[in-house]
Amino acid sequence: LPRGARGRCETHLIVTVSVALCTFNGEAHLAGQLASILAQHTLPDEVVISDDGSTDGTLAVISTWSEKADAAGIATRVLTRETPVGVTANFASAIAACRCDVVVLCDQDDLWHRGRVSVAVDAFNADPALLLQHGDARLVDAGGDPLGTTLFAALGVTADDRAAINAGRGFARYLRRNLATGATLAFRRTLFDTAAPLPAEWVHDEWLAIVAAATGAVAVTDEVLIDYRQHDSNQIGVAAATLAYRVKRMLGSPVDRNHLLARRAAILAARLPQIAGVTAATATSARNKARFEESRAALPQLRVARIPGILQAARGGAYVRFASQGRLDMVRDLFGRRAAR
Repeated sequence: LPRGARGRCETHLIVTVSVALCTFNGEAHLAGQLASILAQHTLPDEVVISDDGSTDGTLAVISTWSEKADAAGIATRVLTRETPVGVTANFASAIAACRCDVVVLCDQDDLWHRGRVSVAVDAFNADPALLLQHGDARLVDAGGDPLGTTLFAALGVTADDRAAINAGRGFARYLRRNLATGATLAFRRTLFDTAAPLPAEWVHDEWLAIVAAATGAVAVTDEVLIDYRQHDSNQIGVAAATLAYRVKRMLGSPVDRNHLLARRAAILAARLPQIAGVTAATATSARNKARFEESRAALPQLRVARIPGILQAARGGAYVRFASQGRLDMVRDLFGRRAAR
């Protein structure tokens, strides 16, 4: 048996599991997250921790925990740097160092439910074609108290979204907007080799999810896998997707949002044809998305002058197929602030 496999014969483990955990000044909540890893029904084989230049007691917490992990048969490696590189690059570093079949992503401030690893193991053992899986989470506040809702509810991830993904039609959904939150992600280590290098313009979870959907099978589970902590120090968080919030967000979007979306879409359209397994139809969809986002980025400063371009895209169905909020994004494009270029 591999390291960490003690007591796991009853799970019929075939795949080995790495945890990729990224930290940055996470002393306040890290001990709880690490303890929840040791409390798993199925222990991982290794934990790779990449620290992004913490200046608090994060590394001391990791050092203390590493002794417990070693006693439990879990191999632990810690990567450190003095100058922070940001979330995406830090996760890329951690994932690249993982050596097992499946990588389970881990944030520093959450709490894993005891079946977090088992759910992933069962899914990947059951389907050799599965590249990536993600699931739901319970939202909790800074103190760990439930906020009364879940990640999927807050993000508006619908039953139709989940059914489409599980039926192999996920690429179109991820092309509109990201539905996969990194703290709930598990994927085959080979997916990272396919998706690397991770573009700086993309967050690691959405890039991995859309590449997986473009090249193979993706699964989404309704199971609540973690307690997803929401607090002022979140580098990435969520908010309830009420209509009022969506309108406020659209009208208050950063002035360069459309230019960023255009750059991201262009990167995807350029990269996908270079990846084995991407169909011509998938590559064409990515190119059409890139053209749509470029047209949005080119809308003029004068609001009334934007109307013809918005209506042209709407008549062709581009807002429905490619905009994160569908036709509501027409409102954002008409009334939102524009970056001077």
